[in-house]
This record gives sequence, C-alpha cells and structure tokens, in this order.
Amino acid sequence: MKLYRTSLGAFVEEDRSYYPVATEDWDELLSSTNLHARACAAIAGGGVSSLDAGTILAPIVSQEVWAAGVTYYRSRSARIEESKDAGGGNFYDRVYAAERPELFFKATGRRVVGPGEAVRIRSDAKWSVPEPELTLLVDPGGAIVGYTVGNDMSSRDIEGENPLYLPQAKVYDGSCALGPCVLLSQEPLDPATGIHLEIERRGKAAFRAKTTLAELKRDPKELVRFLFRDNSFPHGVFLLTGTGIVPPDDFTLSTDDVIRIAIDGIGTLKNYVA
Repeated sequence: MKLYRTSLGAFVEEDRSYYPVATEDWDELLSSTNLHARACAAIAGGGVSSLDAGTILAPIVSQEVWAAGVTYYRSRSARIEESKDAGGGNFYDRVYAAERPELFFKATGRRVVGPGEAVRIRSDAKWSVPEPELTLLVDPGGAIVGYTVGNDMSSRDIEGENPLYLPQAKVYDGSCALGPCVLLSQEPLDPATGIHLEIERRGKAAFRAKTTLAELKRDPKELVRFLFRDNSFPHGVFLLTGTGIVPPDDFTLSTDDVIRIAIDGIGTLKNYVA
C-alpha cells in the first residue's frame, strides 16, 4: 500500500485505485499506532480510479527529517576526496567503520519540498549535488512503518572546507525533497531494491547512475536505534539513510536542472533546481 498526502486529504493506493483515509490531520495519522490498520480500513470503503498528480504534497507536516552519513562506500570515498585539502585525513574512513553512525538533523517540515517543486542551491555554494536516499518513516515508538524517496541536497564545497560546516552544507530552505508517497510496510525492503538518479540539463541527461540497497552498510533498524537514543519524536520522524550515488567531482548542479530519483517499489521523485 502507498500513502499519499494531497491538497484534498490523505489517500491510500492499492492496485491503482485510491481510497480516502479518515483523518483531517496528517500529524495525527503518522503518529498513530495503528497506521497500517487504518490504511487497510480505508481500502474497505469506496475509492477513485485516479489521483491528480498536481495535488500531491510532500508527506510531511510537523515531522523532523534526520539523515545518516557515510553509510555507502561511495559516499565515504567522496567525503574523503572533498575534505583532503582541509586535513580530513582518514576522518570519514573512521566514521564508515565505527560502531556509532553519523546522524545529523536535516530539515523541518517547512524546509521540505514535494514532487514537482523546486529544490535550492545555497547562494554561497559553488559545488552542489543531489543525494538520492531511501528514507524511513518511523513512528513515535521507534518502529519503521514505511519508506519514501528522499533528496538530500548538499553543498560539497562548504562541507569539504571543514567538516564542522556540515549543518551549513546541509540545512537550508529547499534543501530536502520527499515523496511522492510513503510505501507502507513493516518488512525490510529487498537488498536488491534499486535506487536510480538522473539529472537532466536542457533536455538532455547530464548524469545518470544507480545503486542498490545491498550497498548500504548500516542496517536501517540500527540507524533508528541510535536516532532514538535520548530523542523523542511525538509526530514520528523521517530518516534519510545515506547515498550510494555521488556525481563526479567536476559536476555541480545548475539552475533549471531536473532531478529524478526513483526507488523500486516506491516511485519517482521529480524536482527542478531553482
């Protein structure tokens, strides 16, 4: 089942039909202890055959977005390369191998954009990339209840200048996109699940790559356990699990680029760069 937040309310998709969910409050729905049961109950009612893509919103209101870093070998290599002139040394290699994962705050709901909306490049950044990431929806009790597609926009030059600048490289208005839906599932996704990134520039593919969840070093449940240490999330929380796709070092995003991130079984998140 797929859960959508739209301007017309919440809907569940099953077998290409869409069923309204009985709620007027997205936060209440996501923090519910019986989210899956409520979605199933919605399917028992009447449905519609289509959903206007223009009504789909980011699946977030009051939830926080957090992120895990250096969870793929490709990310580790990219971080080492971008920080070498700042004396990064084996800093990111140690993070990759450590028991404790890197976790950082990414966005509040108002900083997140949805499908078809504009992500942003920092005005003081010269080297920016999208980071396609499987994103977990975690309920207030710490259970993974669903999955969505995430784009962790990153300013590589700012982070590379000094790792302590990570919040400035990662957290700003329009720095995160989520959507188009939440795949409701209490089961782990298959390691063969593919993550695909395509960046289009002036109608042509400027970069294209893919990876799979088999390359993810950290167990999602492990990431959630660390996130919930001494932290509470009364409305639930979204957790980006890291990226295994980083464009080459000579690539940076430009205004009007179109970013498509697809994850098998979930869908495609499309945004453009403002």
